[in-house]
Amino acid sequence: MDAKRGSDFPNLRQRNLVDQVADVLTEAIIERRFKPGERLSEVQLSRDMGISRAPVREAARLLESRGLLVSRPRRGFFVRELDRDDLNDVFDLRLCLERHAFRLLVSSFSPEMHMTLNRQVEIMCDVAKDREDNRKIEEDLRFHRMIFEMAGNSRLLKTFDDLAHELRLCMALIGRTHSAPDSISTSHWRLIDALISGDPARCEEEVDYHIGVARDYVIQGISEAQAAR
Repeated sequence: MDAKRGSDFPNLRQRNLVDQVADVLTEAIIERRFKPGERLSEVQLSRDMGISRAPVREAARLLESRGLLVSRPRRGFFVRELDRDDLNDVFDLRLCLERHAFRLLVSSFSPEMHMTLNRQVEIMCDVAKDREDNRKIEEDLRFHRMIFEMAGNSRLLKTFDDLAHELRLCMALIGRTHSAPDSISTSHWRLIDALISGDPARCEEEVDYHIGVARDYVIQGISEAQAAR
């Protein structure tokens, strides 16, 4: 291989480090160890992680592109604060995506798919008993991602994956405001029952209800937090 051409390739080890830092910061944000609006110190984070500032900065830029952080000139990166308009936009898009995914899936829903989704809800019910908010969120998102995978539209799946980064912030609020955390998991049985019915109208009705409840809890959480401040 030409030496000059080979030098044009990115440093794969460095890129992996950036992804690891991004994962650590994402979990810290979801777990509320960094509060909305809080500034992230590159210097302190690099010291805490025992690495240079460069991968921390790159990870912060990555999280900015995912909607978890915002940058301010000459001030650095801050945890994004979501307001009611942001939340409505996120859930409005999610509603459109999930309605379409269920509409695509309901006509081809198979016993094998049914078993796969059942197993995932069982996992979610077990996880609901724990205190790890991040795990609850990831298992919830995994259920919905399965729906998009089964629907068979790769671009629809990619759009959901892009939106999922912001959904993590939103769902962190659900877990802290829902009166009965295990009901977040068990409510997914209704979505499966709608798919079993083979009725697109029932699927849309259940999707609207499922996401509508989530949106209401998130907005309630935002309102309470703003009132407390």
